[in-house]
Order: sequence, then structure tokens, then C-alpha cells
Amino acid sequence: MDPQWLEALRASGRRAPVRLRVPLLAGDTVIGSVEPDFLSKIRLQPISDGREQLSKTEHLGSSAWRLLGEPTAALGALALALREAGLAHAWRDEQLAVTDHQGLRIGSVERAVVRVLGISTPAVHLVGRAEDGRFWVQQRAWSKSNDPGMWDTLMGGMISGADTLASALGRETWEEAGLRLEDLRNIVHGGHVDIHRPCDDGHGAGYVIERIDWYHGTVPDGQVPVNQDGEVERFVLMDAGEMLQKMHAGEFTREAALIQAALLA
Repeated sequence: MDPQWLEALRASGRRAPVRLRVPLLAGDTVIGSVEPDFLSKIRLQPISDGREQLSKTEHLGSSAWRLLGEPTAALGALALALREAGLAHAWRDEQLAVTDHQGLRIGSVERAVVRVLGISTPAVHLVGRAEDGRFWVQQRAWSKSNDPGMWDTLMGGMISGADTLASALGRETWEEAGLRLEDLRNIVHGGHVDIHRPCDDGHGAGYVIERIDWYHGTVPDGQVPVNQDGEVERFVLMDAGEMLQKMHAGEFTREAALIQAALLA
């Protein structure tokens, strides 16, 4: 594996924001970040005591935005306003957990706005190998809003607010690959990948903060991945050489390349 390529790949997953970002608070708790004027045109209904639900404020001596009210409800109102303004990503009707800096859950928010709001998200991936050592990989559906048509691990997805890491691993493996965990062998937690990078959400105002826990295991002979949710174009087997070639050519998603490189290294 080319060390310079590997370092460039790793660096691509830890890029600073293109522009300044300021904290986003729910009450007094920092839950994300936004560009300073990103929320200036968003208007929310005042809370019951007449105070503004969304307002500019100060936090530790610098500018910030504050949401008041019950966090999930306030974030729901903000998400709808962002969608109305054309600043949300593809709407999924899927709630993701919102946590404080210690990882304690304080509420949830629609998946479509987590990146424009700089909210940290958890994800899970599974690397699957056939018994002959080749890798089962998926080509993402061309209809996907992120990285359409690119190669990915056997399974990968965000962890919804209703899931634990373990339940997400099992549910996503079935939905994406039609495989039951109990039918696979030697499933091991391989590690995690942390992603910090700008993204195009909100017309370029998004910032990805994601922690990906990844696992690897063996897909026994006779078990063939079959997509269940329409999000995968096809599954193929690739040996390590072909997979590395496509990773070098940029045909794998950044996240999948980082995970596969970590396993191969």
C-alpha cells in the first residue's frame, strides 16, 4: 500500500471547515456548529414565555446560536424551517440522536439537517470476506443522494436514534445485504474511523463530524448478499488487488476506503 496515498486518504477525512463556524446550543449545551450567518433568515415561533426560540447569543466570549425549548421539538421546528428555505439535504423522516460533548443524549433531529448544523453522527460498517479471502463489496445505488454509484463496504449506514450500535449492525446488514448476523462467522469489531470534513449540504455550509465503528467477518459459501431496501445497485466479489486499484482510482467512498485500508494495513 502506497504510504503517500494512504496519508493523503487519511488527511481527506480530517479537514478543517472552509469558513468560520460558531457553536449551536440547545439551551446551554453545545450540540453542533453553523456558519455565523447561516441561520439569520430562519424564523421560529417564540416559546411559551415569549422568548425567541432561535437567537444569536454569546458563548465563552464568542458568537453563537441558541435554541430554546425542549431540544427535540426545537430541532424539529428548525429542521422544517431549513427544509422550507431549501437548506436541508434529502429528507429521510429519520431521527438521529443528538448528544452533548460527553456523549449523553439530549434529544434527536431529522437526518437531513445534521451536517448543516454540524451535529456529530454515529455510523456502522461491516466488511465481509468470502471464505476464499475475497471481499464482498457493494456498489451504491445511482439514486443515492451521497456518493451514488461508488463502491462501498458490504454494509454501511448511520445509526438512527432508535438503535444501539449492536441493533444497527444487525438491522443494516439485513436491509442492505439481506444477511443475518447469526449466519455469518467470526464477526469482530475492527476499530473506528473519525471523519471531520466540509460537505456540500446547505449550499456548501455543511460540516461532517462522524464516528464510524467498523466490523469484519466471514460470509460463508452459499450465502450471497441481496439488497432489501433499494439502496444498493449490486454486490460483487473483489480480491485485495482489484479493490486497492479501485480505491487508488477514487472509485470507493472515502469512508469505505479508510476502513478497508485500516483492515489491509
